[in-house]
Amino acid sequence: MHRRGAIVALLALAAVSGANTAIGQQPEKVWRVGYLTLGSMATGKRYRDTFVKAMRDLGYVEGRNLVVEWRFADGKFERLPEYAAELVRLNVDALVAVASGAIGAAQRATRTIPIVMATTGDPVASGFVKSLSRPGGNITGLSSLGGDTGGKLLDVLLSAIGKPSRVAVLVTPTSTTYKLIRDDIQREAHHAGVDTLVLEVSTPDEIDQAFATIAKERVGSVIVGSAPLFSVHNQRIVDLALKYRISSIFGDRMYVETGGLMSYGVDRTINYVRTADYVDRIFKGAKPADLPVEQPALLELVINLATASKLGLAIPQAVLLRANEVIR
Repeated sequence: MHRRGAIVALLALAAVSGANTAIGQQPEKVWRVGYLTLGSMATGKRYRDTFVKAMRDLGYVEGRNLVVEWRFADGKFERLPEYAAELVRLNVDALVAVASGAIGAAQRATRTIPIVMATTGDPVASGFVKSLSRPGGNITGLSSLGGDTGGKLLDVLLSAIGKPSRVAVLVTPTSTTYKLIRDDIQREAHHAGVDTLVLEVSTPDEIDQAFATIAKERVGSVIVGSAPLFSVHNQRIVDLALKYRISSIFGDRMYVETGGLMSYGVDRTINYVRTADYVDRIFKGAKPADLPVEQPALLELVINLATASKLGLAIPQAVLLRANEVIR
């Protein structure tokens, strides 16, 4: 009897211990992030990989405790509302939106799911947040100063190639900051005594037409504004500039890495590291309304000397010394 009682007691103890273990090992929560961009899977690979790595560094691993619902619109603005609605129906825990078109679509789709802006020009003027310090709604994240660097792009261009009589400016009305960029460049051009040829494009075919016009007007240099449409077709733009032997400057280094002449702007990979940090803080209970919008302060100059050689340009040593990176 004593032996039987001991066995029963041990079994009871094991049952209690097993129950306590089960309670202590609740399944780890799986967080769901929606990722919405006008870009394509190919052109956005660097930023996508940066975001995933940053999330992993914070303890969120795809296939374990993280699911990312990727939505790439491949340059087709009309897809953004549909994709945003899909992500809302999936009830993601946070929605990462890249650039103004995707942010606007996400904003129209939900006023409750936290939205983190990976990059945008002027989120206040665009109506995404009430102010940079106190966003006030369900949106926060990062601004890339897109509307503030137009004049600086012109200044760097003039420093590198001398003072032309005319400079072309490629912008798109699909970007909420295009007027800021255009006006900033025109204002600085007026001070420098340089005329501008502003070309507004909204479709890929209009990009070709714009460069044909630049060549016909014998304008030897172009400033390409920051816009998702241009990012999707970055190789096309770089190839057209080389075809017509036009000096080019951009706000993103990706163009220079594929053959553009120069870029001056924020290192956007940092944005995606910071985006992961915003998502992490939201998962830990922070409210988007209380998280200030960040504006990267550091700008980088990247120069492609191989492209300069193809164009027959000799970049002044003083400009090369200012560069954060020179591609040879």
